[in-house]
Amino acid sequence: MTRRLLVSYLSITFLVLAMLVLPLGFTFASHETDVLLAGIERDAHSVSSLVEDDLEAGIRPSVDGVLADYASGGGRIVVADNRGLSVADSERIGGAPRDFSTRPEIRDALAGSRAEGVRWSDTLGHNLMYVAIPVTSGGVVHGAVRISYPMTELDSRVRQYWLRLGLLSAGTLVMVAAVGFLLARGVTRPVRDLRRVTERLSTGQLDARASTRSGAPELRSLGETVNLMADRLQRLVDSQRVFVADAAHQLRTPLTALRLRLEMLDRGLPAPQRDRLDAALAEASRLGRLVDSLLVLARADAAEPQLAAVDLSEVVTERVDAWTPVALERDVHLEVRVQPCPPAWAVTGSVEQMLDNLLSNAITASPEGGTVTVSVAPETSGTAAGTAEGTAAGTATGEVVLRVVDQGPGLTEEERARAFERFWRAKDARSGGGFGLGLAITRRLAELAGGSVTLVPAPHGSGLQAIVRLRTRGGER
Repeated sequence: MTRRLLVSYLSITFLVLAMLVLPLGFTFASHETDVLLAGIERDAHSVSSLVEDDLEAGIRPSVDGVLADYASGGGRIVVADNRGLSVADSERIGGAPRDFSTRPEIRDALAGSRAEGVRWSDTLGHNLMYVAIPVTSGGVVHGAVRISYPMTELDSRVRQYWLRLGLLSAGTLVMVAAVGFLLARGVTRPVRDLRRVTERLSTGQLDARASTRSGAPELRSLGETVNLMADRLQRLVDSQRVFVADAAHQLRTPLTALRLRLEMLDRGLPAPQRDRLDAALAEASRLGRLVDSLLVLARADAAEPQLAAVDLSEVVTERVDAWTPVALERDVHLEVRVQPCPPAWAVTGSVEQMLDNLLSNAITASPEGGTVTVSVAPETSGTAAGTAEGTAAGTATGEVVLRVVDQGPGLTEEERARAFERFWRAKDARSGGGFGLGLAITRRLAELAGGSVTLVPAPHGSGLQAIVRLRTRGGER
């Protein structure tokens, strides 16, 4: 926007300068030409008065002094008789007569007309301005006087004038560019600040506020409106977060009591009714998991995260051991590939939660006899993005990468883009027991530690690869 404003300022200034400078330059050139032409014509009439009597008498005029003076100034005087033969020539004072009758201006003057103009001289290599007038007495033309003057001096003055106008215009454009740049920055800076604020708000950073201390009144008013909107959003989100946290917390006690009562009923029920009771217990457990997930989200959004250095290799080994019985029940094999890597920054207890969510999804999606691969490795500049092992040689980038790869049906590109939305579930998973919060929780916990979570197709065959990147203690925080 700054560039567009600056270009518009310079374009307007250029047009104004063109409208002023061009007429000034052409007017100066025309004026100087008229002045030179008037001077030559005046001199021609003066010479004509001097030679009039001599030409009428048919004798050679005695004007050698005038010819010499004019020749010293760069001009040339030619006096011709009525036949067009020169009787005086400042270029050849005292020389033999030359025939000028073929020259158009001499011919016009001998015919009684005044001739003037500019012509190119091949001999001299520049333009000449000339004036030719008849020498008359009693209405009879006795000869002609032609005075020519080189236009080099005039052209030089005109060029100097154009140069001064050009320098003045260039200086004006530079000044306008400097002032315009400052004005444009003053206009666009508040706009850029508003854009940054709205971008932060769009990413969920509801503490972003626009500055209203500078800028045009309209922009300050817009900034105040954006701040009011952000305040309202902040209050709405805070109230929603508090409600979710309170509701989830309040539901835990009655759900625990309900589960205890159902378990107590199990003792005295006959076998046919026990199946219904087991279904009720399963639903109670499912509701309990939902409440726990909501509490995790509420706590993740509530306060500043407390980061700690976590050994991902140790956590992966521990959680895979815990999930192995669950995987065996579904005939799914868990494979672990761990490389030595430095500790990573993470919210306390979040890596276990993230890994539990990813393993739960991978085991559920994998077919019987399938394999879920869990790997941990330091990220390097040469690591291929699509490999599960991440063993390619390269320079360390200050990140540790956790990958969970399953052999399930995978997700389409559109489904992968929506997978992190809260309560979103894939079509094939809607009949399962999940709530669509696992990946949302995983991403939120990773982002709190300055990391990221992405979903890409599995490197070999069908399936899905979940990639968690966390910064190491030596990387930027």
